[in-house]
Amino acid sequence: MARIKGGVGAKKRHNRVLKLAKGYKGARSKQYRVAKQSVMRALASSYAGRKQRKRDMRSLWIARINAAARINGLSYSKLMHGLKLAGIDLNRKMLSEMAISDPEGFAKVVAAAKEKLA
Repeated sequence: MARIKGGVGAKKRHNRVLKLAKGYKGARSKQYRVAKQSVMRALASSYAGRKQRKRDMRSLWIARINAAARINGLSYSKLMHGLKLAGIDLNRKMLSEMAISDPEGFAKVVAAAKEKLA
């Protein structure tokens, strides 16, 4: 039986990695071995970055809610506790959006939370 060499597959794999490494400096975009390491690290970092972005957005929403709640005379933690007692199920993203675009509506939500806290 004839031996099958892996030249075509290897070339395809190398080209795939080198295409992902376009724009990298020096050997990182030219040599397969170095490019492969850089691409693997970049893909791992981008995966971690997508998780980090979710954490960053949540902390931004909390900061916005806290600022708006303090304008209305409550702290963030008391507002969230009051909302839970009042049975108002609004997520932090929507509360943050309300605080920015609809201050009157947000004030009503805060008033409902205050009422349940008292």
